[in-house]
Amino acid sequence: MDATASERFTRCIARSKRVRWDVETDVIRGRGFDLTDKFLPDGLTLASRLDTLSLEEKRFFSQVQGRTYANMFGLVERFIGAKVLELTRDHWLGDQVALEALVRFSDEELKHQALFRRIEALIGAVMPPGYNFAWDPNEVAAAVLRKSSWAVLALTLHIELFTQAHYRESIHRDPALSELAKDVFLFHWREECQHAIMDELEWRRVDDAITSAERDRAVDELSELVEAVDAIVQAQAAADAAYFAATCGRQLNASERDMVQQTMLNAYRWQYIVSGIRHPHFAATLASLTTAAQRERIRNALAFLEPAAMPRAA
Repeated sequence: MDATASERFTRCIARSKRVRWDVETDVIRGRGFDLTDKFLPDGLTLASRLDTLSLEEKRFFSQVQGRTYANMFGLVERFIGAKVLELTRDHWLGDQVALEALVRFSDEELKHQALFRRIEALIGAVMPPGYNFAWDPNEVAAAVLRKSSWAVLALTLHIELFTQAHYRESIHRDPALSELAKDVFLFHWREECQHAIMDELEWRRVDDAITSAERDRAVDELSELVEAVDAIVQAQAAADAAYFAATCGRQLNASERDMVQQTMLNAYRWQYIVSGIRHPHFAATLASLTTAAQRERIRNALAFLEPAAMPRAA
C-alpha cells in the first residue's frame, strides 16, 4: 500500500477514536419520538409539493418517510458491514494500519445497525399500526454481495456520500425536525465521514487489481445494483403511500392518493439514488475509474430516474 493511502487510513483511525459514541448514552439518552415533530426535512421528503395536505398531514408524511429512512440505512448497512469484513482478508498479512481501520469500520457498521433497530422500535411505539418494511436484510445483502467488489464498493461510496450530504444540506438545518432525529443522523454522520474515505481507498485498490474486461463487467453490475435499489424504492414508496392514506386521519380522494404515491416515489429516488449519483465526489471518483463509454452506459441504464433528478435538497 502506498504511503498516501496508509496515511489516510491512519487519519481514519484517529477520527474513529475521537468521535466514538454509544447508542444509548450518547444518542438516545432516554428520549423518545414526539408526533408534534417532523422526522425528516422537507428538502428530502418533498412534502411541500403536496398542496392539498394540511400542515399536520405534511408532518405525518415526514414521519412515515423518516421511519423508512432509518430502516433503509439499517438494511444497506448489513451488506456494507459484510463487505468490509470480507475486504479485511486482503490486509490480514499486510498493512496492519489498513486492517485496523477496516475492523473499526465494520464494528461501527454493526453499531449503526443496532441504532436503526432501536429507532424503528421507538418510532413504532408512537405511530399508528399498519406500517410495513418487509425487506430481509440478509436476503438483500446476499443478493448484493453476489456482485463484484468493484460494483459493491461503488454503491457503498455512493450511499455514504449521500448520507453526509443529506445531513449537511437538509437535516441539521430544519428547526422543526425532531431533536432526537437530528442527533441520530449527527452521530451517524460523524462516523460515515471516515467510512467514505475508506470506501474510496478500497475501491481504488480493487480497481488496480482487476482487468479491463472485469472492470467493464463491474460497470454493468453497478447499474444492476442501482436498478435493484430502485425496485426496493418503488415497492416501499407504494407501501408507505398506502399506509399514509390509511392512517392520515381522513379519506384522500383519488387525485391526492396518486400525488402522495408519486411524491413518495420521487422523494425516495432522490434520497437513495439520485442524490448519491449526482454527488460531486462520487461523480469525480467514478469518472477517474471508468471510460466515457462506460459512463454513458450507466447513464443510459439509469435514464428512468430522470423525473427524480430535482434540484439538490435544501
